[in-house]
Amino acid sequence: MGELRLMKGNEALAEAAIRAGCDAYFGYPITPQSEVLEYLSREIPNRKNTNMIILQAESEVAAINMIYGAAGAGKRAMTTSSSPGISLMQEGLSYIACAELPCLLANINRGGPGLGTIQPAQGDYFQSTKGGGHGDYHLIVLAPSSVQETADHVRLGFDLADKYRNPVMILSDGAIGQMMEKVELPEQITDLKVDKPWATVGKHKNRERNIITSLHINQYEMEAINLRLQEKYKAIKKNEVRYQSFSIDDAEYLIVAYGLAARISQKVVELLREKGIKAGLIRPITLFPFPTDIIRSLSSKVKGILDVEMNAGQMVEDVRLSVEGRTRVEFYGRMGGVIPTPEEILEYFEKIFLKGESK
Repeated sequence: MGELRLMKGNEALAEAAIRAGCDAYFGYPITPQSEVLEYLSREIPNRKNTNMIILQAESEVAAINMIYGAAGAGKRAMTTSSSPGISLMQEGLSYIACAELPCLLANINRGGPGLGTIQPAQGDYFQSTKGGGHGDYHLIVLAPSSVQETADHVRLGFDLADKYRNPVMILSDGAIGQMMEKVELPEQITDLKVDKPWATVGKHKNRERNIITSLHINQYEMEAINLRLQEKYKAIKKNEVRYQSFSIDDAEYLIVAYGLAARISQKVVELLREKGIKAGLIRPITLFPFPTDIIRSLSSKVKGILDVEMNAGQMVEDVRLSVEGRTRVEFYGRMGGVIPTPEEILEYFEKIFLKGESK
């Protein structure tokens, strides 16, 4: 059993990074994730079991390019930010994806668009799962729904990044980042050994020099790289889908939600069950790759699906693509940092599915 602590989500994320053998953190303060940088800056000088480098960059643009350099040298590199800051990182993130460098990012999502609000939201789903920057690329995207999962996803994220040589994003939100919960922390990694023969670590007599770049002028060479990336994404879709189900065995209705919205939706399922309505929940843990198969398989068995998000309707598009018209799919969302309550979701569910009222 690991060490038990009561921690904020942001603090648990930072502590998990230390214990996962993170070599370098480059970031810039922005609410509601500034505690990550603050925690690391306070803890690292007093820790004897890590050589982790912490640097507050001059901007998010600088931070992501520092990640590019550290990851290219074969180091476990990480950054965190919140929605507007993640937007500033998109060009560098596209470079990293093309160069096939492993790294970890965490977006503690806040309400937008624009500078918006510091309140929690899920408006960055499109940006995270559909590329965000330019070109045909994907991040692996993990969506925690608790402080414990936030910590767990750090080590998982680094491991997946190394396995596929691909950037990984933890897509959380301001509520999970700020809430305090009991968390079981893993033991410190002290003997991390990941073979990275591609890294730019200096001249070696037994190999040609390593060159890392995302610039390929010849269009056929660029196409070949894109084709290789697409094969990698297919492998990720095949091997790395993660989700959690709740009361789906006899479900006649299905709710699909991730992160904080899923915690709230689980309560909705319990309230519906108390009323004799057989409802279940699918919570995607990986947003890319998306759990298409389980939603598709359930879609022919249920009378309807309600997608719940803290945005204007983004993941619902992937739900509808998974369902392929087999059943009715409806959406309920709140925007701008407003957190929906179980009671209002329940009321909407009953109005749409049980009373037959149109939206």
